[in-house]
Amino acid sequence: MPPTDASTDAGTAPRTDARSRTSPGADSEDTLDLRLPDEFLALFAERTGAAGTLEGAGDAGATTERSEQSGGEPGPWAGGPGRCEARHPVAAPAGDDLLDGVGDWGPTATAAGVFQLVPVHIDRDLPLIGRWMDDPAVAAFWELSGPGTATEDHLRAQLGGDGRSVPCLGMLDGSPMSYWEIYRADLDPLARHYPARLHDTGIHLLIGGVTNRGRGLGTILLRAVSDLVLDRRPSCARVVAEPDLRNTPSVSAFLSAGFRFSAEVDLPDKKAALMVRDRALRDLL
Repeated sequence: MPPTDASTDAGTAPRTDARSRTSPGADSEDTLDLRLPDEFLALFAERTGAAGTLEGAGDAGATTERSEQSGGEPGPWAGGPGRCEARHPVAAPAGDDLLDGVGDWGPTATAAGVFQLVPVHIDRDLPLIGRWMDDPAVAAFWELSGPGTATEDHLRAQLGGDGRSVPCLGMLDGSPMSYWEIYRADLDPLARHYPARLHDTGIHLLIGGVTNRGRGLGTILLRAVSDLVLDRRPSCARVVAEPDLRNTPSVSAFLSAGFRFSAEVDLPDKKAALMVRDRALRDLL
């Protein structure tokens, strides 16, 4: 994921063993929960055909391994998806997501001003996001730059998917200044690389304008958004991110925002730093 992102992977190898299941409140240990989320099962149930076959079941776990973060600021703040991006073969009803309605989370006060996540609308937001992605400092991590449709395809894959990933503009005092992806890490290919828990929620961040970088905004906003996740998603016990391990400013920002470094993780396109913010340690870090 781009520069502002800290890695969300908790382990360095794909999970191959079954570990004990933990409740959402048990935040102190990294364990593997093998039970599929109810909403995920419901999505498959809706696709069951008359002959009793599960339509799309073969695609549900498919992934596209592309270069990416959990987004970050350009340069030191590019924390994009990092090539752990999932295809979204099952479409949810318009306006639905698997993240408790990111678009309804509302504004939050921060030391930098009033901040709000606003879900992306392609026609309105693509030109701005495309300009941010073309910044060489951002392109080095997100790999969505150029004259083609890479950025548009990246956004449409999420907006036309099953609601497990929601692309958003970050509005500070009413002005768009960052790009975010809030996603279900437990339903993402990332979960193959660390002991994911039910409802783990991931963050990708890109701070757009050069004038907004290097001012500590990343730390302020990462803490604010992870607080929003924990406040609006009571079923979520951990917020995770997986910035490129080389992106020292991004990793540092996550640490300053209350995340802990969990592990180095080998992803298909990078070595990432798995960053975790635990609900149980929220007021201590």
